[in-house]
Amino acid sequence: MTGESSESRDEFPEELILNLPRTELLRYGENPHQKAAVYLDPKSNRPGAALARKIQGKGLSYNNLLDCDAAFECVAEFAENAVVIVKHTNPCGVALATTPKDAYQKALMCDSVSAFGGIVALNRTLDADIARELVKIFLEVIIAPDAYEEALKILSEKPNMRILLTGGMPDPKESNITMRSIAGGFLVQNRDNSILEGELKVVTKRVPTEPEMSDMKLAFAVSKHVKSNAIVYVKNNATVGIGAGQMSRIYSAKLAAIKATDAKISLEGAVLASDAFMPFPDVVEEAARVGATAIIQPGGSLKDKDSIEAADAAGIAMVFTGIRHFRH
Repeated sequence: MTGESSESRDEFPEELILNLPRTELLRYGENPHQKAAVYLDPKSNRPGAALARKIQGKGLSYNNLLDCDAAFECVAEFAENAVVIVKHTNPCGVALATTPKDAYQKALMCDSVSAFGGIVALNRTLDADIARELVKIFLEVIIAPDAYEEALKILSEKPNMRILLTGGMPDPKESNITMRSIAGGFLVQNRDNSILEGELKVVTKRVPTEPEMSDMKLAFAVSKHVKSNAIVYVKNNATVGIGAGQMSRIYSAKLAAIKATDAKISLEGAVLASDAFMPFPDVVEEAARVGATAIIQPGGSLKDKDSIEAADAAGIAMVFTGIRHFRH
């Protein structure tokens, strides 16, 4: 095969043999008319939903497991105390704070409507303070590395709420493979195990401030876990608007702004992240319209100059990462 390296041959053998033990039959698949089951990879000990210990709650569904995986992989990106709320595999709220409770409250503010019936993931031990907040709304699953007994007692007030304890956090830098089935075969690829590679490149006249840079790094990390096209607004270490899965990037930007407006959150002073380059200046113009002050994006479009000029005209700082995070 043209361009095939010895490393690729080792990682992607000519014949891929899977021998996976079935651990559980699920009630149904994505929809009630579909059947489903869980199979484990005996070669993997990656902490997550498949290997977690269920403390309480109803049986886990196919959708629960997908959403838990999305939430836990996202929250694992952060060394800081973080909380991620996921609905239909997309983050609808992500925040960093000094305590799990504060992070959850900030994440919930981003989109409390979507959070209803969602999944909450922590990267710290679940404590009583956040547990008292979690029982205030309907949530499907809470997933965390561990929990204090007092917290579990509080959560037992909601016996249908599933509590999953993983015993640890997955390494976001681990190099392994992911698989998806298509008609007639499987697609296999390396895990997207990085966020930023090398130095960020400032491409505008205005250089971002340190707080803007901190928020941009958070926004770009979240964009990696949002279905493309992805636009993420962040302000003060919390997402304040997320646009996901739109066929046009500008509509993801508009949707993110609409969500912020509905949540009564001002985007004045926020930063914007895009998971891929901007082929037109329209997203920059939309960011300027809502008051964003900085943008982080991969760069690499033939029309990068148009977006840079639009940012300069609006006094917006822009940095290029040189790495893309499509998620299909």
